[in-house]
Amino acid sequence: MTRFKSLVAVVSLMTLALTAGAQTFPSRPIKIIVPFQAGTATDLVTRLIAPALSEQLGQPVVVDNRPGADGAIGAVEVARAAPDGYTLLMSTNGFAAVPAMRKAPPYHPTKDYTPISMVGRYAFFLFVNTTLPFRTLTELLEYSRAHPGALNYATGNPTGIIATRQLLSLADVKMLWVPYKGEPAAMTDLVTNRVQVMFSTMTTAGPHVASGKLRVLATTLPTRLPSAPEIPTITEAGLPKFSVVSWAALQGPANMPKEITQRLSRAVAVAIAKPEIREAFAKQYIVPLSSTPEELRTYVHDQAELYAYTLKEAGIEPE
Repeated sequence: MTRFKSLVAVVSLMTLALTAGAQTFPSRPIKIIVPFQAGTATDLVTRLIAPALSEQLGQPVVVDNRPGADGAIGAVEVARAAPDGYTLLMSTNGFAAVPAMRKAPPYHPTKDYTPISMVGRYAFFLFVNTTLPFRTLTELLEYSRAHPGALNYATGNPTGIIATRQLLSLADVKMLWVPYKGEPAAMTDLVTNRVQVMFSTMTTAGPHVASGKLRVLATTLPTRLPSAPEIPTITEAGLPKFSVVSWAALQGPANMPKEITQRLSRAVAVAIAKPEIREAFAKQYIVPLSSTPEELRTYVHDQAELYAYTLKEAGIEPE
C-alpha cells in the first residue's frame, strides 16, 4: 500500500509539472529535429519556417539534423524525448513508410507521437542524366522495357525507394537499384552518370538542372505545379495509380499536453500564412499546408496504411 501511495504521488507530481509547464510554454528554446542531412528538402522546409515559428512563440527555434536509417534515428530520438514541447520532429511521408519497410519497426507512426500540424507538401521529380536521350517519361519507360536492367536508379531516402519501386511496378519495367545513405551522395553519382535515374527534389537537383547536367521528366504531384507548369505529372504519362506524394509535418513525442500541442499548431498556421513564407515555399516547389492535430493524426494513419499496401504491391519485402 505504501508503494502504491508513493507511485500515486509521483504521478500526481508529474501531472502537476506538465500542467504548469503547459501554462508557461514556451519558456526556453525549442529544438526541431530534421531526420535527414542538411541541404535536403525537409531541412529546407524546417529552416524556412523556423524563424516564423520563433516569432510566434517568442523563443528561439533551433534546427538539429540527425540523419540516418532512412530518418529513423531522428524519429526515435523524438519518440524518446520528454513530452514537453521542446523537442519536435519534422516528419515526412518517409516517416509513415519506414515502419512498413522493417521487420522490426523502430517506432509506431501514430502511437509514439503527438501530431501538431501539417507544414507543406513538396514535389519530388524524376530526373535523368542529360547524356541519356529521353525527353519524356514515356520514352524512358519504353527504353527500359526494351532493355531491362540497362539503367541504374539511385535512392537516398524512403520516398525515393517507394516512388521508384512503385513506378517500375506500375510500368512493368526493370532497372538496377543503387541505394545511398542520403540524397547528396546519390545526386553526385547521378550528375556524373554512375547512375542514370533518380527521384529527388529541386532543392537538391535544381542547380544541376540549371547547369544542363540533369533533365526533369515528371513530378510526383497529382497535378502540375503553378510554378512549373511545363513539367508533366506521372499520371499524364499513363500511370494513374501512382500514389506517392511528399509532405512535411510537425510532431512531438507521445502524450504532449493538449495546451502545448494547440499552441504549436496555431503557431504553424500563422507562420505559413505569412506572405514571405508562402513566397519562399513557392520558389522551392513547396505547397504550404496547415492542419489541426486531429487531421494530421488521421492523415498519418492513412498514409502508413497506404505505404504498407504500396510496398506489398511493389514486391518490397521488409528488411
